[in-house]
Amino acid sequence: MALSRFNVVLLALLAASGPAAAQDVTTLKKDMIGQWELATTERSKTCVVTLKSDATPQGFKLELEPACAAALPFTKDITGWSIKGLGDIVRLHNAAGEAVIDFTEVETGIFEGMRTNEGVYILQNLAAARSLAKSMDQMIGDWSMVRGNGQAICALVLTNTDAGNDNFQVFMKGKCDPAVAAFNPTTWRLDHGQMILMSAKGETWQFEADDNAQWRRVPDSADPLIMLREQ
Repeated sequence: MALSRFNVVLLALLAASGPAAAQDVTTLKKDMIGQWELATTERSKTCVVTLKSDATPQGFKLELEPACAAALPFTKDITGWSIKGLGDIVRLHNAAGEAVIDFTEVETGIFEGMRTNEGVYILQNLAAARSLAKSMDQMIGDWSMVRGNGQAICALVLTNTDAGNDNFQVFMKGKCDPAVAAFNPTTWRLDHGQMILMSAKGETWQFEADDNAQWRRVPDSADPLIMLREQ
């Protein structure tokens, strides 16, 4: 019996989707092999996880650094990893193959997972995570906000004191220009290569780096604001 046009199209779609899905799983598996940092969102507690390609009955092998159990107690139950869903879930599982925590990719190389009554955890490429930590360390300390002509208008201190939601506390020192005082930044963070200053009202000022010690407010203006790192 001849197939209808609808059935021909449907079969073609099914045939095309199978290999693509399999390819996605294969690609994700390949991309996941290596060392990762498992951490709380503010990185106050971290654990290095090495995902391996060696197969097990439940998925693949992994190794946890010895300090993981103390930093993140739930990791004591993790014995392996696998790929679930439509090839878009990275699962860290127990000996029975049950999920200890499931991760989905929220940005390239950054995965997010949640544990009930505990909160959100981040799985990130170890090298990238350590690069971010180094960048954060370089930001901590005293800064001057100056105008384009070099006139200093405010002194600020960027701290590593957790303010929640991946933000950290910032303080103004002494008297500041009225525009800065009215903005009144209380928190800061690094986000996609930008320094973000935030007010208690949720307003934001974004700065992009000219070099390691100088950040210029964006979008640029005829009277730019520049953040200078104090030496």
